[in-house]
Amino acid sequence: MYYTGFTDEAARGIEAQIKATRELGWDYIESRNIDGENIHDLTEEAFEQVYESLKESGVRINCFGSTVANWTRDPRSEEDFQKSVEELNRAIPRMQKLGCTMIRGMSFTRLRDQSLYTPELETLIFKNIQTLVDICEENGIDFMHENCANYGGMSSDHTLKLIDAIDSPRFKILFDTGNPVNSIDYRKGYENQMQNAFQFYSAIKEHIAYVHIKDGHFTSIRENEIFNLSDWCFPGEGEGKVREIVTDLLKNGYDGGFSMEPHMAVVYHENSSESAEELKYNNYIEYGKRFMTMVDNIREEIR
Repeated sequence: MYYTGFTDEAARGIEAQIKATRELGWDYIESRNIDGENIHDLTEEAFEQVYESLKESGVRINCFGSTVANWTRDPRSEEDFQKSVEELNRAIPRMQKLGCTMIRGMSFTRLRDQSLYTPELETLIFKNIQTLVDICEENGIDFMHENCANYGGMSSDHTLKLIDAIDSPRFKILFDTGNPVNSIDYRKGYENQMQNAFQFYSAIKEHIAYVHIKDGHFTSIRENEIFNLSDWCFPGEGEGKVREIVTDLLKNGYDGGFSMEPHMAVVYHENSSESAEELKYNNYIEYGKRFMTMVDNIREEIR
């Protein structure tokens, strides 16, 4: 078992991201944005600088937090599918250079109008994800599907349908504890209810290979937006069932990564003399420390 995280939530630049990782005593970064650009979109020169900084520090990237097939990509759009193919093809050589074998991917944006999910569209989604996964398999990369604002994230049933449809040992499940908090449950018979994180987890847990740690309290639906509104908080303080899920994982021998994705706005330090960047950095450190303490306590309880 190891710890990692989206260090772009601690700092913009790679040096400060490395510093945050080392301050927590960790060896890994789940790399998403560096200086405001996704790692697969950096210029070659910028990527080489990142590579050298990582090499010098000994910190490694365990997963690329890519935008492949994510919530900005319409499942009906061939252009959006091709963009994802291009992103994947840009990412893979960089991953291979860094010795990284996992890439976070999704299953195209969630369409709120459920009538649009015809059998034909579902078949297209599965076909396009299979193509992306096949590219990964050819290159020794694991496609880690995250339950987010995408087809597979609409419910545990949708994730299970994806698992059944995609034929590859390189298609793996990344479970985010916080995303159900912010998501409507699109299982039949549960319409207009919010997802329950532990229910989602329990339905797919035998397939989970990697975990994002996020927690929060749902606040309101936004009808015409991709994401609803939630107040994000420290792990174990919200509705993401983080403690329950982590306890169950550890009881059952989970030995993968726990990746921090705080999403927390630093509005509760308004009277602090710290700068916004310092607050962001310190919040990430505090988040990681609290989660490690939670894990230590759980291990004591289940010994």
